[in-house]
Amino acid sequence: MDTLIVGAGFAGAVTARELAEAGERVLVVDKRPHVAGNAYDRLDAAGVLVHEYGPHIFHTNSESVFGWLSRFTTWRPYEHRVLAVPDASTGRAYPLPINRTTINSLYGLDLDEAGVAAFLERVREPREPIRTSEDVVLNSVGRDLCERFFRGYTRKQWGLDLSELAGGVAARIPTRTNDDDRYFSDRYQAMPAEGYTRLFERLLAHPNIEVRTGVEYAAVAGLDRRRTVFTGPIDEFYGRRFGALPYRSLRFEHEHLAGTTQLQPVGTVNYPNDHAWTRITEFKHLSGQQHAGSSVVREIPQDMDAPGAEPYYPIPNPANEALYKRYEALAEAETEVFFLGRLAQYRYYNMDQVVAAALALARRLTAQRRAQPAP
Repeated sequence: MDTLIVGAGFAGAVTARELAEAGERVLVVDKRPHVAGNAYDRLDAAGVLVHEYGPHIFHTNSESVFGWLSRFTTWRPYEHRVLAVPDASTGRAYPLPINRTTINSLYGLDLDEAGVAAFLERVREPREPIRTSEDVVLNSVGRDLCERFFRGYTRKQWGLDLSELAGGVAARIPTRTNDDDRYFSDRYQAMPAEGYTRLFERLLAHPNIEVRTGVEYAAVAGLDRRRTVFTGPIDEFYGRRFGALPYRSLRFEHEHLAGTTQLQPVGTVNYPNDHAWTRITEFKHLSGQQHAGSSVVREIPQDMDAPGAEPYYPIPNPANEALYKRYEALAEAETEVFFLGRLAQYRYYNMDQVVAAALALARRLTAQRRAQPAP
């Protein structure tokens, strides 16, 4: 083979397809028994399409990324909406990201857009410089909204306080003065019409690609090849030489509700301050599937020392970034191994960002090969 790719998620599969179309022979291995990585979806026992590892909502502003993926799927237009229940004893739900509806409903006000902007300016706590996620939130919406919607959720999700996380985590969630209740505002928002797994099956269906699932990297590390693209945890690749990079894990509680056609008014409801779970997602909103029952998943964050825990999120703060830099220095010295993806680059990638990075890497590798003189 020319290239061994470790991991059959977006990073590995997109790289594999692009290299295969350039004439390379590619072997893709994944330790899980399926392709699609964390985007893997399946029909549950009741026949409802569910996302095994929590909701994956596709959104992008990149016409090129959306167009490239459109070769392997048709799309169902879908704009994700999220409600948050800051106090489960009342059950009152408010739009998230915070918008005009959130503020008017929460405080019994009737503000227009200018009024909401003035309200936020009045309650915000200016922070300079902005370093942490606490700085971001307090600088944007002030202390009361921070305590109701952000601090508890962050503590559950990351096992850290807002003040212990890099600012980029909270900066992902905007604040709006209008009534736009979409979670994302990207130009392209859609779900693969037949699901992610089917998209990946088409993506990997190329005569130059061989896929082996249920295979650990160690089992194929000795195979002869020109190069390796590794999409797993970078510290694992190097035997945790400098110590384990911290990752946050999740436990997923899937449940089918027979006879319940709809549990929630929107796809996801957050519970920032109550319960062990951070959010509940109802999958029929995402897929548009018609079914007499409904299936949901509760996400319960956990540490990596929990039984069966897998790494899902790099934990961005200065200490962890410094540790990653030591591994990155090893990676930069490699000439035949390339690291790509959320775990390999210790970066909080969205799906479209991973696709763009994979396309860029594959095209760079192809260009390098073509530039080499013929033997």
